[in-house]
Amino acid sequence: MRAAIVAVAAGVLVAGVATGLAADRMKPEDIKATFFGGAPFTAATPANIKYTMVFTADGNVTRAPVGKSGAKGEGIWKLSKDGYCTTWKGSKATCFIVMPSGDNKWSVMQGTTVRAIWSK
Repeated sequence: MRAAIVAVAAGVLVAGVATGLAADRMKPEDIKATFFGGAPFTAATPANIKYTMVFTADGNVTRAPVGKSGAKGEGIWKLSKDGYCTTWKGSKATCFIVMPSGDNKWSVMQGTTVRAIWSK
Protein backbone atom coordinates (compact mmCIF):
# COMPACT_ATOMS: atom_id res chain seq x y z
CA MET A 1 0.00 0.00 0.00
CA ARG A 2 2.78 2.41 0.94
CA ALA A 3 4.56 1.72 -2.38
CA ALA A 4 1.36 2.51 -4.31
CA ILE A 5 0.99 5.85 -2.50
CA VAL A 6 4.62 6.75 -3.23
CA ALA A 7 4.20 5.79 -6.91
CA VAL A 8 1.06 7.93 -7.24
CA ALA A 9 2.76 10.88 -5.51
CA ALA A 10 5.79 10.59 -7.80
CA GLY A 11 3.52 10.48 -10.85
CA VAL A 12 1.68 13.61 -9.71
CA LEU A 13 5.00 15.40 -9.14
CA VAL A 14 6.33 14.47 -12.60
CA ALA A 15 3.05 15.49 -14.24
CA GLY A 16 3.15 18.81 -12.36
CA VAL A 17 6.70 19.53 -13.53
CA ALA A 18 5.80 18.64 -17.13
CA THR A 19 2.71 20.86 -16.97
CA GLY A 20 4.81 23.71 -15.54
CA LEU A 21 7.33 23.33 -18.37
CA ALA A 22 4.55 23.41 -20.96
CA ALA A 23 2.96 26.50 -19.41
CA ASP A 24 6.20 28.50 -19.29
CA ARG A 25 7.74 27.62 -22.64
CA MET A 26 7.71 30.05 -25.54
CA LYS A 27 5.46 29.29 -28.47
CA PRO A 28 7.35 28.52 -31.70
CA GLU A 29 6.09 31.70 -33.37
CA ASP A 30 7.32 33.76 -30.38
CA ILE A 31 10.77 32.12 -30.60
CA LYS A 32 10.89 33.07 -34.28
CA ALA A 33 9.80 36.66 -33.64
CA THR A 34 12.22 37.13 -30.72
CA PHE A 35 15.37 35.39 -31.99
CA PHE A 36 15.17 34.36 -35.64
CA GLY A 37 15.20 37.72 -37.44
CA GLY A 38 18.94 37.97 -38.11
CA ALA A 39 20.03 39.98 -35.04
CA PRO A 40 22.97 38.49 -33.12
CA PHE A 41 22.55 37.39 -29.50
CA THR A 42 24.65 35.49 -26.97
CA ALA A 43 24.32 31.81 -26.08
CA ALA A 44 26.21 30.29 -23.14
CA THR A 45 26.56 26.55 -22.58
CA PRO A 46 26.33 25.00 -19.10
CA ALA A 47 30.18 24.91 -19.22
CA ASN A 48 30.04 28.71 -19.81
CA ILE A 49 31.36 28.57 -23.38
CA LYS A 50 29.86 31.63 -25.07
CA TYR A 51 28.82 32.06 -28.67
CA THR A 52 27.38 34.80 -30.81
CA MET A 53 24.35 33.26 -32.51
CA VAL A 54 22.57 34.49 -35.63
CA PHE A 55 19.36 32.84 -36.84
CA THR A 56 18.24 34.38 -40.13
CA ALA A 57 14.68 34.47 -41.44
CA ASP A 58 15.65 32.26 -44.41
CA GLY A 59 16.31 29.28 -42.10
CA ASN A 60 20.09 29.55 -41.66
CA VAL A 61 21.97 29.69 -38.36
CA THR A 62 25.58 30.49 -37.48
CA ARG A 63 27.53 30.47 -34.26
CA ALA A 64 30.89 32.06 -33.52
CA PRO A 65 32.75 31.56 -30.23
CA VAL A 66 33.12 34.70 -28.13
CA GLY A 67 36.35 33.50 -26.45
CA LYS A 68 39.02 30.95 -27.18
CA SER A 69 36.77 27.95 -26.41
CA GLY A 70 34.17 26.57 -28.77
CA ALA A 71 33.97 26.08 -32.50
CA LYS A 72 32.34 28.02 -35.31
CA GLY A 73 29.35 26.38 -36.86
CA GLU A 74 26.65 26.78 -39.45
CA GLY A 75 23.45 24.97 -40.15
CA ILE A 76 19.73 25.34 -40.59
CA TRP A 77 16.77 25.83 -38.26
CA LYS A 78 13.04 25.19 -38.44
CA LEU A 79 10.17 25.58 -36.06
CA SER A 80 8.71 22.45 -34.50
CA LYS A 81 5.41 21.76 -32.79
CA ASP A 82 6.87 22.68 -29.39
CA GLY A 83 9.83 24.94 -30.18
CA TYR A 84 12.54 24.70 -32.82
CA CYS A 85 15.10 22.31 -34.29
CA THR A 86 18.61 22.89 -35.59
CA THR A 87 20.71 20.78 -37.91
CA TRP A 88 24.39 21.76 -37.79
CA LYS A 89 26.59 20.70 -40.71
CA GLY A 90 27.70 17.13 -40.14
CA SER A 91 25.09 16.48 -37.41
CA LYS A 92 21.55 15.21 -37.03
CA ALA A 93 18.61 17.48 -36.20
CA THR A 94 18.12 18.29 -32.53
CA CYS A 95 14.98 19.92 -31.16
CA PHE A 96 14.55 22.28 -28.23
CA ILE A 97 12.05 24.31 -26.28
CA VAL A 98 12.81 27.82 -25.01
CA MET A 99 11.71 29.07 -21.59
CA PRO A 100 12.06 32.55 -20.09
CA SER A 101 14.52 32.41 -17.18
CA GLY A 102 14.99 36.03 -16.04
CA ASP A 103 15.41 39.51 -17.41
CA ASN A 104 16.52 39.11 -21.03
CA LYS A 105 17.51 35.48 -20.43
CA TRP A 106 16.01 32.28 -21.83
CA SER A 107 16.80 28.62 -21.11
CA VAL A 108 17.14 26.40 -24.17
CA MET A 109 15.97 22.97 -23.07
CA GLN A 110 16.30 19.51 -24.58
CA GLY A 111 13.75 17.57 -22.58
CA THR A 112 14.38 18.64 -18.99
CA THR A 113 18.07 19.42 -19.58
CA VAL A 114 19.31 22.99 -20.03
CA ARG A 115 21.57 23.06 -23.11
CA ALA A 116 22.16 26.82 -23.26
CA ILE A 117 21.16 30.18 -21.84
CA TRP A 118 20.34 32.80 -24.43
CA SER A 119 20.65 36.49 -23.59
CA LYS A 120 19.98 39.74 -25.42
